[in-house]
Amino acid sequence: MKKLITAILSLMLLGSCCAYAKESQVQMLAAFSQKPQEQNALWVGTFQLVWNDFADNIVKGPIKFKSYKSQLADLLNKQEFKKSMLSEDSYYTAFGPTNIELKKQIESAIKQKFNETSELLNKIDWYHPNRAYLFYAMLVKNFDFPQKFDILASEKFGKNKELIPYFGIDKRSSDSLYKNVRVLFYNNQFDYAVALDSDKDEVILYRTNSRKNFADLYNNLEKKSKKYKGNKEFVAGDQLKVPYMSIMQDISYDTLCGKMIAGTDKLYIDKALQTVQFNMNNTGVKLKSEAVMSIMTMSMPIMTAENGRNFFFNNTFVLFMKEKDKPLPYFALRAKDMSFYKYQGEIK
Repeated sequence: MKKLITAILSLMLLGSCCAYAKESQVQMLAAFSQKPQEQNALWVGTFQLVWNDFADNIVKGPIKFKSYKSQLADLLNKQEFKKSMLSEDSYYTAFGPTNIELKKQIESAIKQKFNETSELLNKIDWYHPNRAYLFYAMLVKNFDFPQKFDILASEKFGKNKELIPYFGIDKRSSDSLYKNVRVLFYNNQFDYAVALDSDKDEVILYRTNSRKNFADLYNNLEKKSKKYKGNKEFVAGDQLKVPYMSIMQDISYDTLCGKMIAGTDKLYIDKALQTVQFNMNNTGVKLKSEAVMSIMTMSMPIMTAENGRNFFFNNTFVLFMKEKDKPLPYFALRAKDMSFYKYQGEIK
């Protein structure tokens, strides 16, 4: 009977973590080097930031689970992405005991810094008797391209039948738009990459069919860029075609929830949530992401190309966003089916 009661309580506990999960064919990844299972995938560094704060300030080392091996936790413990890879004006983090004072502190800070509100804080049980700690992160990036790109004709993307809008540069475009683009490499009509510049950030577009993780893809991109000896300037005869894109998505990382954390006083992750809103059009990019991790104390044990190159991103491609002077991106996305990224208009 005791085992049955323990099992039932375990399922109830895990249910509180899993209730937020949603099915989607765009897979949100927690770690930069996590292998995607879906053709369409994205990653943003906010969840890694809350994981880092928990590991560094409470666990005082890598986060391991008692009697449970987690490959995802092992990847997150590498801390591939850190706050040092972002400018301070683009992110906010906070952690402390789970109480209403912390909630008010976070809400006030993100309102003052970003004029934003949280979509996650109200999903936390701030009065639970077993509450322990809460870790929070928000990333906001809004930037314009130096000049608006031209609006191009709608056309298909890959094997999709639906026509979607594109922006970029064609043979009728003003050569003043060329300075918006840096060519990273052009090896052939299936393997090329460009960077769309802004004052501080850049959008990197990499045409590839590879299904490697984002860390390997970015390493490959850097190697190809360094190796490329062709013209890295966008010149007359070159063309650029980029789809308008939008996505709003959230996730609960359920496999990290409800398991006792080794080396702690019966702590476990109750909720591990993340959201992302991404919008790109011919004027620029808007990105907002939140992550929150709620930690509780267990009350019972639970179960455990050179001339005329065409840079057309109208088929499978990968997108990275990074600050120019930082070593790694803060956002990555793989697009195989554009119907999952259907442009919804500019985010207000």
